[in-house]
Amino acid sequence: MVTAASVDPLDLLRRGRAATLDPIRYGLDDPDHTCDIDGIIWTGEDQQQWTLENITSFLNSVYVGRIAYDYMDLPSKTERLWFAKLLESQSALEPMTVIDAGRQKNIHALLAKSEVLDNFLQVKFPNLKRYGLEGGESMLPALDALFEAASKAGITQLILAMPHRGRLNLLTGLLEYNPTSLFHKVKGGCEVDESLGVSGDVLSHLVASPTLQYGEADDIKVSLLPNPSHLEAVSPVALGKARAKQFRLLKTLSDDKNNQDCMLGDKLHGDASFTGQGVVMETLGLSGLPHFTSGGSVHIVVNNNIGYTTPASSARSSFYCSDIAKMINCPVLHVNGDCLEDVVRAVDIAFKYRNHFRKDIVIDLIVYRRWGHNEPDEPAFTQPLMYDKIRSRSSVPKLYEDKLISDGVISAEAARAVRDSYKASLNAALMDVASYLLPPVTFEGAWKGMVWPASPAARQDETGMSSTVLKDVGKASVHVPEEFETHPRLNRHVKNRLKSIEVGEGVDWASVEAMAFGSLMLGGCDVRIAGQDVGRGTFSHRHAMLVNQKTEGVIVPLNHALTEAKGKLELANSSLSEMAVLSFEYGASWERPDLLPIWEAQFGDFFNGAQIIIDTFIASSESTSLCLLSGIVLLLPHGLDGAGPEHSSCRIERMLQGLLRLPAASSKLTDIGPGTVFQPVLQDLATVTDSKAVQRVVLLSGKIYCDLAKERATRNLQSHVALIRIEELAPFPFAALSEALAPYVNANMQSEVLWVQEEPRNQGAWSHVQERIEEVLKGLGIDGGVAYRGRKEDAVAAPGIGKLYGAQQLAVIDSAFKGL
Repeated sequence: MVTAASVDPLDLLRRGRAATLDPIRYGLDDPDHTCDIDGIIWTGEDQQQWTLENITSFLNSVYVGRIAYDYMDLPSKTERLWFAKLLESQSALEPMTVIDAGRQKNIHALLAKSEVLDNFLQVKFPNLKRYGLEGGESMLPALDALFEAASKAGITQLILAMPHRGRLNLLTGLLEYNPTSLFHKVKGGCEVDESLGVSGDVLSHLVASPTLQYGEADDIKVSLLPNPSHLEAVSPVALGKARAKQFRLLKTLSDDKNNQDCMLGDKLHGDASFTGQGVVMETLGLSGLPHFTSGGSVHIVVNNNIGYTTPASSARSSFYCSDIAKMINCPVLHVNGDCLEDVVRAVDIAFKYRNHFRKDIVIDLIVYRRWGHNEPDEPAFTQPLMYDKIRSRSSVPKLYEDKLISDGVISAEAARAVRDSYKASLNAALMDVASYLLPPVTFEGAWKGMVWPASPAARQDETGMSSTVLKDVGKASVHVPEEFETHPRLNRHVKNRLKSIEVGEGVDWASVEAMAFGSLMLGGCDVRIAGQDVGRGTFSHRHAMLVNQKTEGVIVPLNHALTEAKGKLELANSSLSEMAVLSFEYGASWERPDLLPIWEAQFGDFFNGAQIIIDTFIASSESTSLCLLSGIVLLLPHGLDGAGPEHSSCRIERMLQGLLRLPAASSKLTDIGPGTVFQPVLQDLATVTDSKAVQRVVLLSGKIYCDLAKERATRNLQSHVALIRIEELAPFPFAALSEALAPYVNANMQSEVLWVQEEPRNQGAWSHVQERIEEVLKGLGIDGGVAYRGRKEDAVAAPGIGKLYGAQQLAVIDSAFKGL
């Protein structure tokens, strides 16, 4: 494959003629032949007669320049005509790039400061892996142009996600990040007060959220999100945060204002990660779905034509790294990163498209990397010819500076003054590190007034509701209009729910869940649950949304019947994606503390597909970035039941398990009535009435309790074995467990204390709870420790053979009572 446009600054791409612009292809060979251009070229004027030579020359000037417009394969004729009209009518009336001197000077300043910063860091910190922008400096004018266009269009908030390359240049050059803070971090300091118990993050993950001003346009707040080194993992997080912000804006905007007119998501990518990481495909797949769209994002791929040290020919199977975006019929603008004014024009076109069609668009910003993967790296080990070219050419800032000096836009003295002034300010900032004081940690925006969850100021609120409210919500959850025809098999579902609510006992999981959602909605909280088939529920247990059997119209009874509720229930049936959907919900949780965001995996161990998000965001963000609180909830149905490793959520060491239709997994209304709170430890006092008779205390977590309780009754050991459930593993409930064990200590207990789990020994909660339980026991004067009972070590989570599973499970249950 070849390209006709001059989009590669190193001129490494194969070049050729544009066959579609060759008149011979259409049987035309007379250059002087005159044609009526109506229907051929958009000029913005009435009918005109052009020669074939003029037509060919004009079309080549539009389409075979330093921007390649990749839109002709779009299925929408409207979109194709929109591009043709925009490109051709503007070009017929004015030169391709008309940028005034003021903007040219601004572009120069951004480039010059970026180069000064990279050189400054190289001299002062020569061994620092800074992931500089050298070779890709055009990223900064591209973003500056996008911010300005968005601001002038009335957008007041922009969510920005990016990987690490060029991050420090962006922070200090455009996002007003204090260079002294940067140098404090470079010298080994933490970005927040370490006494708060946080670990901080690496240099290339720093963030900023400035409010920028462009002339008389509205101020625009740009929020750069923290990111892990899994480069594309932040993209769906940004999408979720953007939609949640738009949803929140709906409650404050006037009726004539569109929330997507006020909020924009922008995502920067690297070429290798954009092609190579599956979460990109998952995120693109979500971008147009009803419960996930945010009105289109502008994607900028900073295309170095090399991933780590791998050439593009080994990094992807497609010609362009942006080809993956075609899965959602996304237009792409390929632009030469050395041609700064064309870059600005490409951004202007991309923003106009997004704002007009509310769809994603990609800018393939083709640049190069002057150094290797990081500055100490040697890229010529694997790319000698490419780096011969790179090292023989002037830098991007210097080339543009020479052009402006040659054109008389700036003088050589003025250009030098820009660099000298910025270098002096960096030196002053470096000197200030010695007296630098960390800014105070505060929760801002929607989180203002919140406290750190582990602080003494945090409180546990009563969660119970009156029986009247619970019954009203329960009835509303299955209420439908008279003309609405539900599936006949759901009649039993409705009947059983209404009956259990009326008698106040045997209220199943789904019914209690509906009551929780409805009571939160009455309190003004929105609830959103996402995943595949969450409306019905994977196991056909929830039925929070109903489908009219005659019209296929959908109704959410809680939204329909709870008319007094200010909150809403959003059931976001998603694509079959784990990583991107969990990321999306996590991003939403950052934005809105008044939202209960839930991700439900179809099967518990499907969270493995989202493990990167769990490890790099959910489990660590509060420690690495203190102000990033989240109320995300993960529902992981299924337990260890012999269905094989991928259909078990037996990873208690990471997740708590859920129960559905077991009779034991039901409640009385009084369990969730006034005065009730979440119980981190469930005691056994109702069964074990005489603590002096207890010979063994079994500690456990999860559904194995049901098997143990049944076996205890079969063996008639209710008076001799106490079962104590630890329902909260982290933070560990030291005080509650001590209180639960106290009755047996007071009786001078000399019996064993066991931990029983159904997971293999190297899995489950054992490694997490052992030392913590023993600490509680020592505090109560018991030195015997806690013994393990369960499966031996295993490489898989659960066997897939029912007979083997059954034998193993019987052995685990027997081990809890053996010897009594």
